[in-house]
Amino acid sequence: MLSFENPAVRIENLTKTFGDHTVLNDLNFDIPRGKIVTILGFSGAGKSTLLKHILGLMHPTSGTISVLGENLANLSNVSLREFRQNFGMLFQYAALFDSLSALENVAFPLKEFTKLSKAEIEAKCHALLDSVGIQEISHNKLPSELSGGMRKRVGLARALALEPQIMLYDEPTTGLDPITTHMVNDLISSTSQRNKDRGMTSIIISHDVKATLRISDFVAFLDRGNIVEYLPAKDFANSTNELVQEFVNL
Repeated sequence: MLSFENPAVRIENLTKTFGDHTVLNDLNFDIPRGKIVTILGFSGAGKSTLLKHILGLMHPTSGTISVLGENLANLSNVSLREFRQNFGMLFQYAALFDSLSALENVAFPLKEFTKLSKAEIEAKCHALLDSVGIQEISHNKLPSELSGGMRKRVGLARALALEPQIMLYDEPTTGLDPITTHMVNDLISSTSQRNKDRGMTSIIISHDVKATLRISDFVAFLDRGNIVEYLPAKDFANSTNELVQEFVNL
């Protein structure tokens, strides 16, 4: 199993049970800083539960989770809410506020969590939307006036507003057509490259093997609550693990 010095996320002996059902089973997993790491697995493998633990939205039954050097169990509820500003999250369906324009959606976290002036927020939001390929003519449009791909771009711009150390992507291409899917994957890759100098880490939950192998640095395969394979992306398709080969060849 791969391990890294000073990882962005270190998970040690993590177990999560719900009654008699074990979802995560003595899981050990390092996620390196400044890389794109994708977690693959069949439905019910525990991917979403793992993501919620990394965010501190769920607490382990046993084991520890350290993010950016902080043991999440040692943080109070108030400290944990503040700590989550280190995360950006792109949801499956962008999760934009319907009544706010693209610009206002991106401005929301800046208004809530910074002391920037109105002019500074507006300038930063325009720059963020530009950086993800939203033309100025669309900055004041409502989500209902944007295509699915454009909503994803706005959601990403909003997620990047607080300059997170860790970007999380939960099935980012679910429900999108092939062209838009390719665009979103390219956007994830280019966003990682743009933020590489400050060491931003990208964690993706996905089922898209082809895109995973193209844009990821490392790929992990989760099965029944444990990482059964974890390799550099260039080696993953050649894994000798039977479950991995079954998944790759679907």
